[in-house]
Amino acid sequence: MEKLSTSIKIYIGLVIILAVLAAINVLLPQGSLLPTLEGQELPAPKPVLALVNAGMMLILYGGLGFLGLKLSQKLGFANIWDPMVSNRQRFLIPALVGIGLGVFLVLADAILSSFHALGPIPHPPFPTSLVASAVAGIGEELIFRLFFIPFWVWLISHVILKKKWQNQVFWIVATLSALAFALGHIPAVMVLFGWKTIGEIPPALMSEIILLNGIVSIFAAYYFRKFGFLAPVGIHFWTDVVWHVVWGVI
Repeated sequence: MEKLSTSIKIYIGLVIILAVLAAINVLLPQGSLLPTLEGQELPAPKPVLALVNAGMMLILYGGLGFLGLKLSQKLGFANIWDPMVSNRQRFLIPALVGIGLGVFLVLADAILSSFHALGPIPHPPFPTSLVASAVAGIGEELIFRLFFIPFWVWLISHVILKKKWQNQVFWIVATLSALAFALGHIPAVMVLFGWKTIGEIPPALMSEIILLNGIVSIFAAYYFRKFGFLAPVGIHFWTDVVWHVVWGVI
């Protein structure tokens, strides 16, 4: 039986951590983050929802991420535990980039929120914010970076274009990934403010959501290809730590 590589072992560990934290996140208090849901009956008891959430992470996220991991290896992206990537590149640089992006998000939100009447974007209470940061750092990067980018780059560049223009296709797909990632936050924003249609979202807030999430996504995509999947996970996590955890309690 072929031994699992270090990269595969780390990937499996990340998916298990994601599933456990996603379940825990359901059980944690959400504070005033979702005021429109207060008093509404949940579709199932919280422990059941937690198990369903964990199962979805293991099967759906884990499966799509594994496919993306294999395709990223075919495309020549850095592996999760690539011997050519140092721990400084794998952990320290993403942490510094993430902290910098987190500070940028705080400053940008302070400026951009003045263009609409809703005020600064609210954050989950602590310690929910810390758990949510880890869940987003792993889960959202699994879908929007590890799966989305390699799949479409492989399909377009390797299959359709016969292994041509991979770099150009990568940046087009990375931009689309950033847009998809940003728009993926729209449903949560609508629930947060009780809006029923996208048209109710102020253009200034919509622009802020797309701009801030898009910038984080581009950095994550760049370092994903260069340093492997742990890099975007680190960037996303540390961005959210500054943005949701630190700024959320100040």
